[in-house]
Amino acid sequence: MKKFVSVALALVLALSLVACGASGTKMTMGTGGTSGTYYGYGGVLGQYIKNNAGISVTVVSTDGSKANIQGINAGNYQLGTVQSDVMSYAWEGTRSFESDGKVDSFRVVAGLYAEAVQLVTMDPNIKSVADLAGKSVSIGAPGSGVYFNAIDVLNAAGLTENDIKAQYQSFADSADALKDKKIDAAFIVAGAPTPAITELCTTNNAYLVPIDGEVSEKLMASCPFYTQYKIPAGTYAGQTEDVTTVTVKATLIVSADASEEDVYNLTAAIFDNIEAITAENGKGAELSIENATSGMTVPFHAGAAKYFAEKGVEVEVG
Repeated sequence: MKKFVSVALALVLALSLVACGASGTKMTMGTGGTSGTYYGYGGVLGQYIKNNAGISVTVVSTDGSKANIQGINAGNYQLGTVQSDVMSYAWEGTRSFESDGKVDSFRVVAGLYAEAVQLVTMDPNIKSVADLAGKSVSIGAPGSGVYFNAIDVLNAAGLTENDIKAQYQSFADSADALKDKKIDAAFIVAGAPTPAITELCTTNNAYLVPIDGEVSEKLMASCPFYTQYKIPAGTYAGQTEDVTTVTVKATLIVSADASEEDVYNLTAAIFDNIEAITAENGKGAELSIENATSGMTVPFHAGAAKYFAEKGVEVEVG
């Protein structure tokens, strides 16, 4: 009887380890809205972390970058997907974190994919950022990542928020307003192709305005988290040429309190399975050691740094 009980207990323990991940670690990952890339892609990454690192990951829908950083700081989340510029604001206690103050309870795991600053319009007279002067332009919710991206681009072109008729709208509301000709242009910051822009370009004569030349040079010189990016021809209906713009980077962050072993293992679970992840989500095609480690203004977790060092790349550890 004692032998039977011992076997039963061992079986229960084994099953519990499978349920919780072989390491016994459980993590919650903050992402974004259920219709957005953060949530869908986060679900794929969470599954590969669970299957290959033995860490049980629960993916939850959130209000995005700032909410995910705040969630990690509060101990509610251990992982989160964020814009690289927003995490810089948190680390420095500036802009959208000016009232909250500096938050340094997280570390970088890896850059994931480009979030392009896309300026979309249906007005044939708008060919450059400078042409937005006097126009009605959606620049995102006040204090949002999109808002600060739009202000940065405007400033690099010699414009301010007061030089346009600013509207503060979501992606979906911006698309509807463009269709109804209530606004002249909109800033949308997301991985391309972005569904809202795809619909606009398919059903209307919408197109992307380049953010290039002196504007992008000034922007990148003043804000190191921006990099230049080309949206390939054919990304949207009617787009016959590459469109040059700037991008921030969707980034995976982790609690600074996470163990080095767990973070090493979850980093390996992602970057040792790039092809398989890409087969499930197209954004996986942007996973690479170079992309993961470049353009970061916040220190990496020691566990992620260990993995990248084994691949020949040294990163700053915090």
